[in-house]
Amino acid sequence: MTIRAAVLTVSDKGSRGERIDASGPAVQALLEQAGITVSHSEIIPDEREEIARRIAACCDDVCCDLVVTTGGTGVAPRDVTPEATRSVIDRELPGFGEAMRMESLKITPHAVISRAMAGIRGRSLILNLPGSPKAARENLTTVLPALSHTIAKIQDDPSDCAV
Repeated sequence: MTIRAAVLTVSDKGSRGERIDASGPAVQALLEQAGITVSHSEIIPDEREEIARRIAACCDDVCCDLVVTTGGTGVAPRDVTPEATRSVIDRELPGFGEAMRMESLKITPHAVISRAMAGIRGRSLILNLPGSPKAARENLTTVLPALSHTIAKIQDDPSDCAV
């Protein structure tokens, strides 16, 4: 199965050109190493409506199977990526956030403040990752083995899960 992905980097400073944001390229490289085609990437500001609009467009217009965001999953006042994601998904997949936090807790006690999450919009999987390149790689590595199967099931793969 070929998976088409979009990577959205959520960063006020990055979107204004005030900082080179390394998390998007780090996520893109890891996805491509896993055989996932990244067909779209962009940097957007920490604006809830804009994040929601771009996620929805990547699912509905660009027709990506997977939309990965990086940034905006913490507790700072401008961290609104999970809220934007929840506003456009059909169903939430809590196991993704739980697994990422569980693995991250083995590395840092700060993992408890992560609000990273995942959900489904139509035939697309949306995955929120932290903005730190290191944390984004660690979190993506945790759930990467489940992505292909999850996307296949979202897209109505009729095969049995236990096979």
